[in-house]
Amino acid sequence: MMPPAAKLAPLVDPQQFRDAMALLAAPITVVTTRDGEGERWGFTASAVSSVSLDPPLVLVGVARTASCHRALTSAGEFVINVLTDRHREVAVRFATHGIDRFADRDFTQFPGTRLPCLPDANLLVHCHTWQVVPAGDHDLLIGAVAEVHPTAAPGKPLLWYQRGFHTAGE
Repeated sequence: MMPPAAKLAPLVDPQQFRDAMALLAAPITVVTTRDGEGERWGFTASAVSSVSLDPPLVLVGVARTASCHRALTSAGEFVINVLTDRHREVAVRFATHGIDRFADRDFTQFPGTRLPCLPDANLLVHCHTWQVVPAGDHDLLIGAVAEVHPTAAPGKPLLWYQRGFHTAGE
């Protein structure tokens, strides 16, 4: 078991860490849910990863300061929408604070649920919340994968690299 960060040798400066992570290309997703009152919530996320095959688990990093933090960590289920190069505007909209992120009506409901999803995403991953793990200034939302819906016509994946949106080969 690792000691708490406070007991470790001095850690890298947060800006230096941010600059280094800008060199790590990551797929762009929009993670969506509904709260107990039925309100839709979502945000643009690049901290999404598979965790386990048995059982199938994924994780999503959610900043505790995010407007959708409470909804995502308490809703019990969510959808990971894996974006394509056609979704740059969606990625920007869901990363913007203080707006209605669902205003443009590109979202429908994940089959058999009331969860919002982007029907032309490269992949839709419906998850039930397995665990929420505190990690620094974020919570790791670990989801048990209930269903996956890959698109019939995949597009080029949208990536986050050097603080901007890109596609492979750009």
